[in-house]
Amino acid sequence: MHSSSSADLDAYRLLRDGRLAEALPLAERAVADAIVCLPIHALLATILMQQGRPNDAEDVICRAVELKTGVAEAYDGLAYVSMALGRHERASLLYRRASGLAPQTARFWYNLASCERGLGRLSEAEAACDRAIAVDAKQYPSYLLRSQLRVQTPDLNHVTELQGQLARLADDNRAQMFLGYALAKELDDLERFDEAFEWFAKAAQTRRSRLAYDVAVDEQKMQRIAETFPRISVGTTRDASDTSKYIFIVGLPRSGTTLLERVLTGLPGVFSNGETDNFSRALMDATPAGQDDVFVRAAAADPGVVGANYAVRANTSKSHDKIVEKLPMNYLYLGAIRQSLPEAKILLVRRAPLDSCFAMFRTLFGEAYPFSYDFNDLARYFAAYDTLMNHWRTVLGDGFSEVVYEDLVREPARVGAEVAKYCGLAWSSEAIEIQKNKSVSLTASAAQVRRPIYGTSSGRWRHYHRHLQPLIAALRKKRVSLPDDA
Repeated sequence: MHSSSSADLDAYRLLRDGRLAEALPLAERAVADAIVCLPIHALLATILMQQGRPNDAEDVICRAVELKTGVAEAYDGLAYVSMALGRHERASLLYRRASGLAPQTARFWYNLASCERGLGRLSEAEAACDRAIAVDAKQYPSYLLRSQLRVQTPDLNHVTELQGQLARLADDNRAQMFLGYALAKELDDLERFDEAFEWFAKAAQTRRSRLAYDVAVDEQKMQRIAETFPRISVGTTRDASDTSKYIFIVGLPRSGTTLLERVLTGLPGVFSNGETDNFSRALMDATPAGQDDVFVRAAAADPGVVGANYAVRANTSKSHDKIVEKLPMNYLYLGAIRQSLPEAKILLVRRAPLDSCFAMFRTLFGEAYPFSYDFNDLARYFAAYDTLMNHWRTVLGDGFSEVVYEDLVREPARVGAEVAKYCGLAWSSEAIEIQKNKSVSLTASAAQVRRPIYGTSSGRWRHYHRHLQPLIAALRKKRVSLPDDA
């Protein structure tokens, strides 16, 4: 017989190893007679989410929050799953509960700050960041999040504080990374561009030095994707009408995908799932076993099964006319999306190469986009991506629509109306007032999209022209088309 705690550990290990079917009964038994809200409730909800059972996960959370008050860790975990379920207001309440129960745990304040930012409550997010830092000066992600919540001004910024911390923590790689990006962002806001670049470069180099990454692997991956989708065959045996409700927004990170999502979700009947791996999971679940590499096997997946798997994961039970999936990296799956969801709308957002690359370079991502911290990696990845997009243009033809970021910010009403028409949506000019859009945003642009549409990021690389010469040379070597003044 396991005790409850050993069952918890066993369930966690099995979940970590992807053995969901074995983890589930352990977690279910552990919560069966619980009278107090426990961390295992969140673990059970997580297992159910990963099995594509969001309604069951929701039931677990609803039952858990009605139990006697448990430890802070339990509510923090339930809040995290609530975020994945799109229940952001409840997540905020649960994060508040966790930080109230354990106010000396900086991580709970940081999680609350992230949630409040997503909900557009930026001053509350800043206050939570300040609490996290006050509790633990080594809660380095809080400094970066705080710097991103607003445009810093000469009268109101954290530059001196960050400079002092960085000088004291010169040997702390994690501090140099998070605080370096934070300082660079604030210096950029203050138009101190030379100083800003110095810290962007230091922080990026620190991040890159900790990664075991070879851009050649990604280059090969994109080449294999093109080879295994030489053409697209859209079946005619399935009723495709129900796939017309899906809208996929794809493109490189920091290319304007979040902005386009905000415009579309400003129209009635449009709901966004945000950045999920719903489609890639649906595809992998339908991928047959065999001796071939994963690319060949994924291309052989039954489109009907992929489509059905995706529908289960995509919130189709909700009464929305259109459902948006805004994961930039779904650009890898355009062939599979077209085959399995033949009437889905695909929007590819394209941004000028230098602005696109520099926007990625100055962003600290989570685990994704490891190519973004080194100019040579960036140039090679961008060129491989560009080649794959050209492949999709050839094989998909009019199976997707391209949106140019610069056009979107310059003429949002015209471009927005064209996109709405393509997606089968009635246009309203109110959609471009994105600062009034109350829907949640959890992306790197979460604070920016709380402001009106602006075009000042176009051509931003010119402030850093001198510093970007190695990137410019690397892109030109890959025959990427650049402006004459580069």
